[in-house]
Amino acid sequence: MINLAPHLNYAPEKIEHIHIMGICGTGMAALAGMLRDSGHTITGSDSHVYPPMSTYLDKLEICVSNGYGAANLTPTPDLVIVGNVITRKNPEAIALSTLDTPYLSFPQALAHFFIQSRSSLVISGTHGKTTTCSLLASSLFHAELDPTFMIGGLVSEFGTNFRLGKGDYFVAEGDEYDTAFFDKESKFLHYQPQIAVITSIEFDHADIFDDLEAVKNAFRKFVALIPEDGVLIANFDDQNVVEIAKTAKCSILSYGLKKSYNWSFTTCNTANGKTEFEVIKDGAPWGSLCVAMTGTHNCLNTLAVCAIMDVIGVSREAMNKGLSCFKGVKRRQEVRGIVGDITVIDDFAHHPTAVRETLAALKIGYPGKRLVAVFEPRTNSSRRTIFQKDYIEAFAAADLALIREPLPIVGFEDDLFSSATLAKEIQEQLHVDAKAFSNTDEILRQLKMSLQPGDVVAILSNGGFDNIHERLLKQLKISQQVAS
Repeated sequence: MINLAPHLNYAPEKIEHIHIMGICGTGMAALAGMLRDSGHTITGSDSHVYPPMSTYLDKLEICVSNGYGAANLTPTPDLVIVGNVITRKNPEAIALSTLDTPYLSFPQALAHFFIQSRSSLVISGTHGKTTTCSLLASSLFHAELDPTFMIGGLVSEFGTNFRLGKGDYFVAEGDEYDTAFFDKESKFLHYQPQIAVITSIEFDHADIFDDLEAVKNAFRKFVALIPEDGVLIANFDDQNVVEIAKTAKCSILSYGLKKSYNWSFTTCNTANGKTEFEVIKDGAPWGSLCVAMTGTHNCLNTLAVCAIMDVIGVSREAMNKGLSCFKGVKRRQEVRGIVGDITVIDDFAHHPTAVRETLAALKIGYPGKRLVAVFEPRTNSSRRTIFQKDYIEAFAAADLALIREPLPIVGFEDDLFSSATLAKEIQEQLHVDAKAFSNTDEILRQLKMSLQPGDVVAILSNGGFDNIHERLLKQLKISQQVAS
């Protein structure tokens, strides 16, 4: 393949027909919507065309082919966007290589069509990217700055993960995962940051990075992209972030728990799913903020948003308005339903740190309630032994932990994470009741026997988890009807 298209030097509006390979991914479908709303004719292909993405794309009147092949490139599009899921052996990629048709990766396309004409605000880090991006996009919207954004989760306020605005700012979720089979560098290296946030840096994505140093190298490259007149906003509670931030050639603003940082907070009070706290700026009281989330990590995410908005000149009053209007993010401490005084919560947490912080936040947010954690190790990293020990402490806030055994990874059968081992070690070291299960049906049967009124069930997975949320709610409703 030789027609890589960073050389595109004509206006985006002169490109009419764009074909997207791997269109049913969350980000790719959002990009399809943005391009379609910009006036382009969009077609796409994928090997897994089913709801909700198929329904979403159908509503956008985008023609999607189920399966890959040369026929999907007829008639020949003006541009092809190649998703991260596409390998060089994909039949459609092979067919593309025989054409004189330019192509881009997802992040290249995002930059070419939407970022380069705006000031880019990039949220990066191992944890908290989606929540911080969503909070920033919502706050900018309510501050009447009309932002454009592309985020990895559905922002409840907008009911979507993208928006085309007429304002000067683009809010981007800076993912360190690799770009495409023809570009193994991190996605965020394409996002042209003017103001950037690093929330945290830990080892993750074991299928992409060999070790923590490799992750740090990706962030070093990212920080080097921020121009001298730009700003890096860095969580100085994380020493890995401090190390990388010191390589920046731009201004650095620190945030975290210490009053010596540029931004910090104190007097944190949580009630009814909301957190109010006092903000300290440059060592002096700045004002109070209230946000509809719980947990120290979400207070820190809010601080990062405040720092950005302060840099671009948003008033304190406008910040408060935007933050108070924020309605949350789908799959981030999202209450899916309450039946018989049993609360079912969905969260995307999968890395040990994210699991730990999410459960700790829910324990604070639901005082006096029994917290039942249901966890599915699903990512390539979480299904390998690399985090086997780290997950033990992650469940410290739980009263009961139900853990599904992971699906095998081809080629890593001898390096597979063991949920049974984790459950045993949680019981021995934390004295928390923990059990492992081979499938989701077994977990639902255990929940049917174990749950009692007042319980909070936190279901943690970065995938659909066999639709366990809706199945559990249905099961609870049936039990309630039988009991009555």
